[in-house]
Amino acid sequence: MIRNIVAAALLLGAATPCAFAAALELEAKIPLGDVRGRIDHLAVDPGRQRLYVAELGNDTVGVVDIKERKTIRTLTGLHEPQGIAYESSTDTVYVANGDGGSVRGYRGANLDPLAPIALGDDADNVRIDPDTHYVWVGHGRGALAAIDPDSARKVADIRLQGHPESFRLDPDGSRIFINVPDTGEIAVVDRKAGKQIAAWKTAPLNASYPLILDSASTVFAVFRHPARAAVFAKTDGRLLQAVETCDDSDDVSADPKRARVYVTCGAGFVETFVRDGAGYRSTGRVTTSSGARTSLFVPELDRLYVAVRTQGNTAAAIWVYRPQD
Repeated sequence: MIRNIVAAALLLGAATPCAFAAALELEAKIPLGDVRGRIDHLAVDPGRQRLYVAELGNDTVGVVDIKERKTIRTLTGLHEPQGIAYESSTDTVYVANGDGGSVRGYRGANLDPLAPIALGDDADNVRIDPDTHYVWVGHGRGALAAIDPDSARKVADIRLQGHPESFRLDPDGSRIFINVPDTGEIAVVDRKAGKQIAAWKTAPLNASYPLILDSASTVFAVFRHPARAAVFAKTDGRLLQAVETCDDSDDVSADPKRARVYVTCGAGFVETFVRDGAGYRSTGRVTTSSGARTSLFVPELDRLYVAVRTQGNTAAAIWVYRPQD
């Protein structure tokens, strides 16, 4: 009860974002070709400068040459590709399919297909453990699966109370922080113990989808109802701050060089937040396109890549943004 009162007070005191500012500058638009429907998440192979685009509504993955700024290949035969990640030790791209729940791997420069890995249903977000190189995949009505990239087999399955959306692996320990909007919580899993160890209830904040770890001590999550960016203490889930943001968020990225966070929203904006002392403040929004709610910031290339779907006269493309110092 006390926590809900504190959260409500923070929401009531949330400031309206400041005037629009040019934290990001549109540098290029890379056409994706005849891609229809929703576009989901992105992954990058920084060595080859390839961007992989989960074209969910098209049942394809686009392969984009970032340097040449063109689409060089399309992977077909997928079923609602959602999450996607590049695992460097085995040089493999992993694609999670919402329809059917399988994970497909594509290895090497030629993207040779591996045998599908069955998880059940609704395979979604994908993350790579930088220490073990395990591939973690959220799926089903509530589970996180771990795939060993050397054998390309599932080696663990940790149960949750609802379907996992965005999640992040703690680089300073064995925890995983997971948005579970079905149950109104951020779940905390110990990946070594193989079980959930905590549940942070987030009411009156609901519908949490994007989540990152932007500092050593906090979790930055974004909610749709109401549209708020919220900061939680990693130690115990205490709500530290909640500020207004754009509607229909689905991705968030950290820009460590500038102490910034970029929130991408289907309402047609990317909003920039900057760390300011113990909290965050908005420095404004740039206009994108309606329905463009997924993105990826790549520190090695110092660019934000926004997935823009076909909408009216706007063709499917990757919009490339250069941060302004």
